[in-house]
Amino acid sequence: MIRLIIADDHQLLLDGIQSLVKDAADIEIVGLARNGKEALDFVATLRPDLVLLDIDMPVMSGTEALVLMRAAHPQVRVVMLTMHHEKALIELCVKKGASGYLLKNTTQDELLTAIRKVAGGKTYFSGDVTMSLLGQSASDLTAKTPLTDGLEYLTERELEILKLIAEGLSNTQVGEKLFISPRTVDTHRTNIMRKLNVSNIAGLIKIAFRHRLL
Repeated sequence: MIRLIIADDHQLLLDGIQSLVKDAADIEIVGLARNGKEALDFVATLRPDLVLLDIDMPVMSGTEALVLMRAAHPQVRVVMLTMHHEKALIELCVKKGASGYLLKNTTQDELLTAIRKVAGGKTYFSGDVTMSLLGQSASDLTAKTPLTDGLEYLTERELEILKLIAEGLSNTQVGEKLFISPRTVDTHRTNIMRKLNVSNIAGLIKIAFRHRLL
């Protein structure tokens, strides 16, 4: 059972999101928060698996709450659910620890898919968000992309680790999958970032999407 908290300052949206989720047999809504601080307090007391977090909220914004949640409760996964699709904001949320990013025009199927994937340890970005993150059009994404960005310098093991990191797995989870230590994973990640000339996970995700590694 996936224990879920939904945070949004508009009651109508809270009710709408709740109605889309409530009939899912594997998801239990344990809290409805109306601002970032309330969401943070709920996480501390209710111990959810996942939080759907709006960005624009009173008292404490979603981005502020995200940073504090990830610092105090790193086991809790967070999906941003917002109307904003600016590339810089998406990258900021990923950098601060969001494992998913959905727009509020999402469908019920996509919402449930995102919740299940992120709760299962992966990442999820809606199609529109992916376009914004990559700065590409749909036609660009469907076109064949040459092997650039430095991927040609990665070893087979490094490509494997890049894919797992981009899916949202931690060093420990990657290590468990590949039967290597988290320290070894961290060393590989450092080498991957150096070879690809990126400085954060958002950059790795961008390259993984661009070359359809996910």
